[in-house]
Amino acid sequence: MDALTIDADLVRALVRDQHPDLAHLDVREVPGGWDNQLWRLGNDLAVRMPRTERAPALLRTEHRWLPTLAPRLPLPVPTPVRIGEPSARFPKTWTVATWVHGEPADRAPISDAGAADTLAAFLTALHEKAPADAPVSADRGVPLTQLSDGMTRSLDDFPEFPGLRDIWQQAVTAPEWHGPPLWLHGDLHPANVVVSDGTLAGVIDFGDLCAGDPAVDLAAAWVLLPEGAAARLFDAYPHTDDALIRRARGLAAAKCLFLIQMGRNGELGLPGGKPGWGPVGHRALARVLAPAPAPAPASAAAPAPRPTGN
Repeated sequence: MDALTIDADLVRALVRDQHPDLAHLDVREVPGGWDNQLWRLGNDLAVRMPRTERAPALLRTEHRWLPTLAPRLPLPVPTPVRIGEPSARFPKTWTVATWVHGEPADRAPISDAGAADTLAAFLTALHEKAPADAPVSADRGVPLTQLSDGMTRSLDDFPEFPGLRDIWQQAVTAPEWHGPPLWLHGDLHPANVVVSDGTLAGVIDFGDLCAGDPAVDLAAAWVLLPEGAAARLFDAYPHTDDALIRRARGLAAAKCLFLIQMGRNGELGLPGGKPGWGPVGHRALARVLAPAPAPAPASAAAPAPRPTGN
């Protein structure tokens, strides 16, 4: 994929060839992206062009499932509206999706504690029982014991954060999720949400959409929200218990180390590095290392996830 040059002329040509009714719209590159390079298409659409080997499969996952999930979600998401097929011009799948307005949180952090309620409402709506044919992941929404080897290596790479070993141990020894597999975003970090006026305004990049343990998404309580807001999110989320908080906090620690590592890589000029992610990861890590929130006393049993009907 690195040998492919993706520029505005190529995007215009692909749109003209396969979706000529959209060919009159302006094409403008958007900085950032990981698996996909993003281009604005007019004011309300975006073209997502894959630049890693796994990206086309992720785009097809979004194209298959997001149109079904999006109508029930209380925040804007990039709903696919067209698919671009491999061709002589470009040998991989690409998509056209709705544009989600706002600034990525790695450049404009969430500052409003009320975003905890917004995120809780979003995750409550998303985290419903997934159908039997929902995608599954090898490393997201899975029992944390399956991630221990990788996390141990990460902890060894960051000996300056000794408190994280205890947080991970508490997470990996917590009771596993025994409910049905729930729909998960799978990759909630600051570059995958957008912010407006200091609060959460949209969620993007659903390429890792899968089914499993909701703790992977609840890690966002520390990774995305401002200091002190994690407890507010867990109070508003219907499936909260001590085990969920422990697992989510451990996964938040892992995500912070990932952000810090990508920041280091960016400073060194390594492929895929993101120099701006280091400070983001360090701020989130400070929140993870603060005392964990305690679950609110349950006044009634938490509602069971509702079937989606799919």
